[in-house]
Amino acid sequence: HAQPGIVVHTWDLASDEVCLAASMTVTTPARTAFDIGRLKPQPIPILDALFNATGAKPADVVALADRHAGLRGVARLRAALELADGGAESPQESRLRLILVKGGLPMPETQIEFRDLRIRIDMGWREWKVAVEYDGVQHWSDRRQRSWDIDRIALLEAAGWVVVRVSAEMMGRPNVIVERVRARLRAAGCLI
Repeated sequence: HAQPGIVVHTWDLASDEVCLAASMTVTTPARTAFDIGRLKPQPIPILDALFNATGAKPADVVALADRHAGLRGVARLRAALELADGGAESPQESRLRLILVKGGLPMPETQIEFRDLRIRIDMGWREWKVAVEYDGVQHWSDRRQRSWDIDRIALLEAAGWVVVRVSAEMMGRPNVIVERVRARLRAAGCLI
């Protein structure tokens, strides 16, 4: 019997769907993603975190979806995999990316590195030099983080990038976020 709050599922698993972790048999990252994508109501932030932590790829999960096409939730899983991205480093970054895409904007690239500047951005579009940064509470409350953010954004702007910053409070106003980013993309020549 499961502990309160734990849901137990029983399936027959193929040998390539399990592995050993700390001497315990567990599902592989791909199989875990397969089940999360089928069974969880809002799977994308969880899939993003799993892909980020394990290096598993959506293509690995698609192979399982093909193998188990008749199982409940596989169509929903496939739709989630289209939006999943292992580059997101927090659930809020995942949610922000989904707000942008569901708002009709092109899929942004995540964790864009600027090796010459020794910085990276949460997400953006290289072609139009538009960055979108999610600023959690530590970006406002931690003096060092705030100072670094100011310097980092100045470096990006000097390199010709436009930065749209999004706070936790703004996440409740998705239309405002989408319109701000859309305006920056259009000004940079994106035809949306």
